[in-house]
Amino acid sequence: MFCTNVSVILESVFLSWENHHVSISTTVRLEVPSLDGIERADDLTLIEAMRRWAELRRSADAGLARIAGIVAARSTLELGYDGLAQRAGLRTADALVSQLTGTSGAEARAITAAGTMMNDPQPWLGEVAERLAMGEVSVGAAAAIQSGLGSPSPAVAADDLADAAHELLTNSHQLPPEKVARRARELRDELDESGVGDREAMLRGRRFLRLIPQSDGMTRLIGLLDPESAAIVTDAVDAVTAPRRGGPRFVDPDAVARADAIVRDERSTEQLTLDALVEMVRIAGAADQGRVFGTRRPAVRVHVALSDLQRGAGTAHLEGQPIAVSVQTAERIGCSNGLLGIMFDNRGCALRLGRSRRLFTENQHTALAAIWGGCAAPGCDRPPSWTEAHHIDEWKRDHGRTDVADGILLCRHHHMLIHNNHWRIRRNGAEYLLEPPPGDPLHRHARALVPKNPVHRRSAARVG
Repeated sequence: MFCTNVSVILESVFLSWENHHVSISTTVRLEVPSLDGIERADDLTLIEAMRRWAELRRSADAGLARIAGIVAARSTLELGYDGLAQRAGLRTADALVSQLTGTSGAEARAITAAGTMMNDPQPWLGEVAERLAMGEVSVGAAAAIQSGLGSPSPAVAADDLADAAHELLTNSHQLPPEKVARRARELRDELDESGVGDREAMLRGRRFLRLIPQSDGMTRLIGLLDPESAAIVTDAVDAVTAPRRGGPRFVDPDAVARADAIVRDERSTEQLTLDALVEMVRIAGAADQGRVFGTRRPAVRVHVALSDLQRGAGTAHLEGQPIAVSVQTAERIGCSNGLLGIMFDNRGCALRLGRSRRLFTENQHTALAAIWGGCAAPGCDRPPSWTEAHHIDEWKRDHGRTDVADGILLCRHHHMLIHNNHWRIRRNGAEYLLEPPPGDPLHRHARALVPKNPVHRRSAARVG
């Protein structure tokens, strides 16, 4: 029977290496479902099996991390060729961990960093190390918290970082590491707004583009984009490829025809992206606008609180980019591109149209982007340019209003999922709730939808 539990026990292990003996004793007891007959399991049982096996993996990864931390301590640069990794024929501890565990370089670095933290945790990371050792947080999430929060500085005390780490452990335990890292960086920016400019400059200093001719006649392109450069390039590419990658649907006949042509194009999405970039360079060289983007030019949209703009300090965010930039960057972009003010009341309401129009306007979509920061569905990272405005009270069935307060941004996938699977979004004052359809066995409770734009979230917290 599939439902039979199996008790997985890791008992003491005795290791021998070059006549040196060491006893590593640890006991981890975890009952997990047997995998016999798993193909016949119902959906709830399958999800529960995955959850409990994941608990076992976290416990095992914690043990690997602890050992990797010791390997790193015995493979430091100061030890030279006497280091453990070097004597094993590898340059670094990360490389040795990667070889022994069969993990990628990035995974091995995360395991080693987490192990180093566990073996000698800094005071502000004590709870992270403890929860990691207990298997309550993954190695990737722990490493993301460590790197995202950084170290104390004259502006940020160790206690502040400890509180931020606790918040991350409390609210981000089910998020993948990359989303934990993003939230950790946001918390660091909130604690150390005076350092945002320095961190922005550091990232900009790492930007590069390299063209490497290959022996077969192709040329490899590699590089890194700082947040501002990425905002420009990403928006330009999105404008070209969105119809192929789940972007918003169009109403204008010309836009519909263009989108259909892109969908039918025989080129892969990656080939279309490259050809678009090449065409942009060609157009720029010829100073001939409008051939690729039609009437829409690539744009950088900056979200910044008016109070921060007025005092010349704080943080701003480029739409679709996870890294904060300085208010000075927002001022510079505003100087060249102009500023569009969007005023919100304490419920987040703006630009009411009532039932005079069914479709949200471009300005309303801009306001919704300033609130939600992209698709509002939990865990979705689609940027605003890939979303559609959804009436939380449907226009026809519920006589919904085309007001920003009654709208929300959803990517095409989640927009269709809500309509086709009969989910509902309900607004209760300033709170938005995602309610599953009645009787759904996989989702029993409503989930709060949290705006992903850090600027709006901070502004709402100040009002509250």
